Amino acid sequence: MRNTFSAPPGQVRNELASWISLDRPSIDVAPGGKEVAQVKITVPPAASRGERYGVVWAESVAEPDTTNPVRVINRVGIRVYLDIGNGGDPPSDFQIENLTPKRGTDGSPEVAALVRNTGERTLDMSGTLSLSDGPSGLQTGPFPADLGVTLLPGAAAPVIVTLDPQVPAGPWKARLTLMSGMVKRAVTATITFPVTGTGPPVTPDQDYLPMAGLIAGLVVLPATALGFMVRRRRRSASPEG
Repeated sequence: MRNTFSAPPGQVRNELASWISLDRPSIDVAPGGKEVAQVKITVPPAASRGERYGVVWAESVAEPDTTNPVRVINRVGIRVYLDIGNGGDPPSDFQIENLTPKRGTDGSPEVAALVRNTGERTLDMSGTLSLSDGPSGLQTGPFPADLGVTLLPGAAAPVIVTLDPQVPAGPWKARLTLMSGMVKRAVTATITFPVTGTGPPVTPDQDYLPMAGLIAGLVVLPATALGFMVRRRRRSASPEG
């Protein structure tokens, strides 16, 4: 959701989460008791400047049995805000400027995404394209993007996704997700494949991709340790972003 601090489901790890370690993977907590787990953030010397966001979770899992057939997971966590100042590698970023439906040399439908490197590091692009809301409600994909597109800072180039030759012309709602390292962007657009050649480029809608976590706030400084208290019978703690 926009303008909120929310974590994706499951245990998704971002760049910040990969820098976080815990002094123990699980804790036994007596009823009404409390324990402290030490959390350490080790920032690599080459880390680029800028803010990072994440969450450290404490999780208690009740496995299903004959009496209670539903697996229950209780989670509480603390936010992690990490700001890296001057130094380290320059930041990476890119924009997907438009999507162009076209036909390949063999007649297969293709989507060419014009990607511009707006950061300060060279990017190696990868990603997938999915189609939905097609003729008669069809949906298909994901189809992988062709690999091998490398963008210098400030450069722009098309990233091509080739689809199955049997995919109808459309119209379709296309969702393209591209990434380079930890940088990930997604866009959506309505496209129709031409009979031959290349169709007009379409300006896509930018989809919001949450960068990090959830729950009560806590500011964390680089390369420091912090503690958090957990209650309930048993929890396993893990970083996430």
